[in-house]
Amino acid sequence: MRPDGWHLTEDVDDFLARAGDFLRSRPGPHVMALTWAERVRTRGAGAFGTGVPVFGVLESAGEVRATFHRLPPRALAPTPLTPGQADSLAAHLAALGHPLPSVSADEQSATAFAEAWQRHTGATPKARQTRVRLYRLGTLIPPEPMPAGRGRLLGERDLEETMFWCGEFARAVGEDVSIDARTWAGTRFADKRYTLWETPDGTPVSVAGMNPLIGGQIQVDVVYTPAHLRGRGYAAAVATEVSRAALAAGAKDVVLFADVANPTSNALYRRLGYHALTDWATYDFS
Repeated sequence: MRPDGWHLTEDVDDFLARAGDFLRSRPGPHVMALTWAERVRTRGAGAFGTGVPVFGVLESAGEVRATFHRLPPRALAPTPLTPGQADSLAAHLAALGHPLPSVSADEQSATAFAEAWQRHTGATPKARQTRVRLYRLGTLIPPEPMPAGRGRLLGERDLEETMFWCGEFARAVGEDVSIDARTWAGTRFADKRYTLWETPDGTPVSVAGMNPLIGGQIQVDVVYTPAHLRGRGYAAAVATEVSRAALAAGAKDVVLFADVANPTSNALYRRLGYHALTDWATYDFS
């Protein structure tokens, strides 16, 4: 048995061997840890930049209590932390001299860590204005009636169309990413399956994507309708199609994030049967 405390590794397989059961025990709150560990495991750390990934596990009395991961230059991303766990993590990373640009986690954990990091390093945290809410699907409630049209799954032969829609989504949400044939494999968009909603004449009007099945859970990610086509039920239709596909793929839990500042999307997901789990926050450090 290893001594109590935080244990760091650059080996994702070692991380999952130690913390996999813990992460799968609460797949909703642990969605980011599960997702990024699987991406590194299947695609290699080099797919996400030149920085070396770091994974951490907090153990006490032989049990895993919390984890974190960081893929430089991205934010530190812990699983839910108590204030004491947040303080111990900040103290540990500060003692090791780890520079951190930001922390992203459920709101309580992110706030607790930001305050602890300031105490241990003097860095001033600044909360980002954009906050997101994590939802989990209860019973799917399809819209009635559905808009005219159908869902079409995008495949390998549709790469150009897939990249176009992901690029439109990224620009709409202000995501700083280059999406083209050269960069595609290194983006977070490359491991998803996408569905378009098309009108009866075959015109694509909305898109939704979903991550692979990880730990019995699928995250619906990327739901986008161009501004001039909104208000016609297309997003509800394509989100329903993807939610159904996730359940058909064997997901016990289906989750998604929504911008807290967007009342339309939050109301849409609630109408479809999604229930709020927690809010997410990010703090940048000066």
